[in-house]
Amino acid sequence: MRKNLVSPMDVIKAKILVHEDSAKNWAIIIYVICLCLILIWNTQAYETKVFKVTALTHEVKMLRAEFVDTRSELMELKMESTITKKLEDEGIYPSETPPTKIKVNLESKKESFWSRLWH
Repeated sequence: MRKNLVSPMDVIKAKILVHEDSAKNWAIIIYVICLCLILIWNTQAYETKVFKVTALTHEVKMLRAEFVDTRSELMELKMESTITKKLEDEGIYPSETPPTKIKVNLESKKESFWSRLWH
């Protein structure tokens, strides 16, 4: 029964790797190493995605701030007072008389081609 147990000294001296039944031990060691490499790769991929999401979130915030700033500038430029000031510098002043609406009366009955031809 003592043969099945591995003593700590055998592990320290690495006798479990060169013993005649060491094939089982090597298989387990290789499995654990592969599993560790997969876990390290998975963690690295996860952290890369987190950094990318953080960078994109920051970029979205910056673009949103730029959009709000540009929209407020546009609203200011569209104001009548701003347009009037810019045109006064060029010598164009607003009209003092309001515009009048022109109405065009069209005849409601349609004339035929022959009646229009003879008129």
